[in-house]
Amino acid sequence: MELFDSHAHYNDERFNQDRDELITKIYGEGVTKIINAGYSLESSKRAIEIANTYDFMYATAGISPNDIDEYKKEDLEIIEKLAKDNKVVAIGEIGLDYYWNKENKEIQKDVFISQIKIANKLELPIVIHTREAIYDTLEILKNNVCDKKGVFHCCPLNKDLVREGLKLGFYISFAGPITFKNSKNAEDIIKMVPIEKMLIETDSPYLSPEPLRGKRNDSRNVKYMAQKIAEVKEITIEEVAKATYNNAKQIFNIK
Repeated sequence: MELFDSHAHYNDERFNQDRDELITKIYGEGVTKIINAGYSLESSKRAIEIANTYDFMYATAGISPNDIDEYKKEDLEIIEKLAKDNKVVAIGEIGLDYYWNKENKEIQKDVFISQIKIANKLELPIVIHTREAIYDTLEILKNNVCDKKGVFHCCPLNKDLVREGLKLGFYISFAGPITFKNSKNAEDIIKMVPIEKMLIETDSPYLSPEPLRGKRNDSRNVKYMAQKIAEVKEITIEEVAKATYNNAKQIFNIK
């Protein structure tokens, strides 16, 4: 059984002490594809650098809504240049976050739309971060069509978002929260999403799934998301692994 972790952050400093050793272990335990996600200029550069070290790792480049405090217009020009690297498979993570940032909503929207335009120019999908900004996110996506579609990363367990996101042609990526004992809507949302539109991810080093909450997350734990989906869908974990693997390869255009 091979697994595809569609969103992780091995550019995070929490991996500085054992990154190479850990990534080798991860591959040895059956996670044979990983997307290393950028979220700022520096993290995107680092994500690409690390991805180029491993044949089975890819990267995204983008500026997240939580990383635009020092935003300058030329930053987007740099993102566009970075995204031309052969290992970059999407623009992301990008989007809106009104949980952490309520004072700069218009700037968030402008940067989000600008990066959708970059994705279209480079014929890449997008990886979306949305938190407490569901309806503005959907409005932007309806009015600024991304030609290659994309993924709702660590998708909030909101039925309206999932329903409308699927209508727009996006994939839904499930992370640790679907395993949490206090998670609302998780099973209902899993049932809503066709298996052919699902991805699984860890968002490492964050959001460790049950039974590992509170510990540093890594891609080996993507199996817990696959297991949860298998239980809810009443299929085997192998079927979930195969479907999500093929889905990720398709949306990110990985041969």
